Amino acid sequence: MISRYSRKELVKIWSEENKYKIWLDIEIAAAQAMEKYKIIPKGVSAVVRKKGKIKVNRIHNIEKKVKHDVIAFLTSITEQAGIKARYLHLGMTSSDVLDTSLNIQLIQSGEILLKDINKILLVLKKKAKKFKYTPCIGRSHGIHAEPITFGLKLASFYAEFKRNEKRLKDAIHEVSTCAISGAVGTYANIDPRIEIFTAKKLKLRPETISTQIIPRDRHAQYFAVLGIIAGSIERVSTEIRHLQRSEVYELQEYFSKDQKGSSAMPHKKNPILSENLTGLARMVRSYTIPALENIALWHERDISHSSVERNIGPDANITLDFALVRLANILDQIIVYPKKMLKNLNLTNGVVFSQEVMLKLTQKGISREIAYRKVQKIAKQSIDKNVDLLNLLIADKEILKLVSEKELKKIFVYEKHFKNISRIFKRVFI
Repeated sequence: MISRYSRKELVKIWSEENKYKIWLDIEIAAAQAMEKYKIIPKGVSAVVRKKGKIKVNRIHNIEKKVKHDVIAFLTSITEQAGIKARYLHLGMTSSDVLDTSLNIQLIQSGEILLKDINKILLVLKKKAKKFKYTPCIGRSHGIHAEPITFGLKLASFYAEFKRNEKRLKDAIHEVSTCAISGAVGTYANIDPRIEIFTAKKLKLRPETISTQIIPRDRHAQYFAVLGIIAGSIERVSTEIRHLQRSEVYELQEYFSKDQKGSSAMPHKKNPILSENLTGLARMVRSYTIPALENIALWHERDISHSSVERNIGPDANITLDFALVRLANILDQIIVYPKKMLKNLNLTNGVVFSQEVMLKLTQKGISREIAYRKVQKIAKQSIDKNVDLLNLLIADKEILKLVSEKELKKIFVYEKHFKNISRIFKRVFI
């Protein structure tokens, strides 16, 4: 990941330093278990914990010779801890360390992502309640449909991110497993109790059945959830971008005093942060495909997944973390223009009430088909001539035979569209 789209908290999790630290924690926990069950002499884990230090450069230098990262790591620790370190990794295989470590990194990342989502939820909840009854136009296919409130729009985003929170918690649970089962997962050279002890020590669950690797459907779920969350980020970002367009301008990203919008046009205030999030969301979603393709490995193990995970592990988590924090900041500082929302709501001269007019006509005894055609014809005239729909209806003698002017005027009121907003809010903000 490039530093431009990275936060130090996630970068630290995916650093070589942290990875090797987790490897050491796994080896020490396994050694403690072996000591407990008298498989190796007592004191091994204590010596390794005291003397074993993470020396990234030394590990890399050894790896250049041996072409194996776990062996290089163990060699480096042995150099420092001495002869007792020979008991490390007894009966274990590289995947026991690599896969358990990857899961821990995913858990560490996921917990930060949950905090990021919580920030978004807090902002959305506050803003939704503030603009609960702020009228704006609801659009379908990009066209004016019927009145809604801006708070309702934000509540919809809140509900989606609440679902994302649950999805991510489930995904974290899914990858919270530990495998210490040895070559091809049969425990032939390691006691299954070592895995149970190690898992508990690391706050994980023993893998149900590992084939030498932890099955990659678990990881696929995790990365798929990241992809869904990215989709939600893009949904909100796209809405902001549309509502900031000059001809709409109901919202605006915060624009600082010294900020410049364009190198050529001084008047520009562009939604650059939301556009940036749209691009980052594409990146995160793209990582779901290789994660899904990692599920099908050869027999009990191959390493075709390894190079994939070394890329998508840090990139997907770091990018999503950055995107979530940026979205929270955008929403917190967003500038809302209620007057422009109301102006846009009135832009189409009342045709947004056409459904209610049609329904009123059907209640007066004419068929839905005839009522639809009649209202559609008058609504088109309203749009083409830029005349209020209500005035055209009142001027239509056939309409007035069925519906009084007083009844028609009662239809053209925004507030009744909001009568169930509180009911919806109660469902969303439980």
